[in-house]
Amino acid sequence: MHLRLGEIDNVIVSSPEIAKEFLKTHDIIFASRPSLISSEIGCYGNTDIAFAPYGNYWKQLRKICTQELLSTPRVQSLRPIREEEVTDLCKSIAHNAGKPINLTDKISQVSYDIMVRACLGKKSDEKSLFTKIVREGLQNVSVFDIADVYPSIKLLLHLFTDLRRRVEKHHEQLDTIMGKIIDDRKRASAVKIDEGEKQEDLLNVLLKLQSGVSLEHPLTNDNIKAVLMDMFGAGVDTTTSVVDWTMAELLKNRIILKTVQDELRQVFDDKGRVDESNFDELEYLKLVIKETFRFHPTVPLLLPRESREPCQINGYDIPAKTRVLVNAWAMGRDPKYWNDAQSFKPERFLEKSVDFKASSLEYIPFGAGRRMCPGTIYGPVIVEFQLAMLLYHFDWILPDGMKPEDLEMTEVFGVASRRKQDLYVVPIVSRPLLV
Repeated sequence: MHLRLGEIDNVIVSSPEIAKEFLKTHDIIFASRPSLISSEIGCYGNTDIAFAPYGNYWKQLRKICTQELLSTPRVQSLRPIREEEVTDLCKSIAHNAGKPINLTDKISQVSYDIMVRACLGKKSDEKSLFTKIVREGLQNVSVFDIADVYPSIKLLLHLFTDLRRRVEKHHEQLDTIMGKIIDDRKRASAVKIDEGEKQEDLLNVLLKLQSGVSLEHPLTNDNIKAVLMDMFGAGVDTTTSVVDWTMAELLKNRIILKTVQDELRQVFDDKGRVDESNFDELEYLKLVIKETFRFHPTVPLLLPRESREPCQINGYDIPAKTRVLVNAWAMGRDPKYWNDAQSFKPERFLEKSVDFKASSLEYIPFGAGRRMCPGTIYGPVIVEFQLAMLLYHFDWILPDGMKPEDLEMTEVFGVASRRKQDLYVVPIVSRPLLV
């Protein structure tokens, strides 16, 4: 589909066949990003991983991200953090057993706490303020700015809207806090691990690269801030959304809920606790998570791409600077590829072999091609551990006699797709936490 939005040509891709042309065959042509107001300001002039223009600087960041920040060894090194934070979450839930709780809010908070510690080290009042401002800033990123589709008069348009002022205000607050955190860390020692932390946080990794490695494009403090903002922007809302959608779907589908809980309790009852070393045995939980990514992709329209030069696809001329939006939501529900596509059925993946690495383009929850999200290891690990803990230790019922079919499943679209209403549930302790 071609859409002319303001002054900008947009191509909407909604089928795997055509997606292959954009994301695989001609991927190099569509490997760049448009510059948007929110990314220009919030991402330090588009110097982050997500919105940096395609080129050597972006390639360097991508390599750093995949090898140093989100590799399998690095994600495994963060295991003590996620175990401690999710255990604290479950203790909080157990304290309120038998009473309605806002599970969405609790899931969101633990996702932020995990990311703060992974990126910046120990939690503190300053980092709690940082979390609060990040949350507010992500809401601004989700707002459509008319100036992005009328770039020739964007300065005039910003005289009549306050979005740019809001984005700049939040950016200034975040920049001040992040600048202080980086300066404090440098003074303490760029390579020293904070006392009390057993693993290196991501800020330490970036500072080591800044000071000790000969990079083609040396990392400035602003570059480091931009990368850390990506970690929060891409790693918090998305994992929160997946866990929240999964819990909602399980409460609507009690047979599926029982099946996944039976599996968890069969695997972990001998230990009396959830242990990541046994996660290879959780076949059904993995199917449930895959189905959530299909049915409720965290980014329904993948981050926009922009053509770097003219080309021809499927007989159509695509001019340079055309924006491309890939409709992952539509492809994940295409009846040509998915039997009973509008139903939540984890078992479908017993017969359909797909993964998070875009081996099949009808299933691309993390995108595909050069600009594919590098969080294919980090995201599923966080989601899997949170769900395993919540479903092993607790039984769940809806409050006030609500029936499963009455559960609100309306979506709100932003950077990540989320449920319109927070999920309120009543937890019942089934397997007490061992302390």
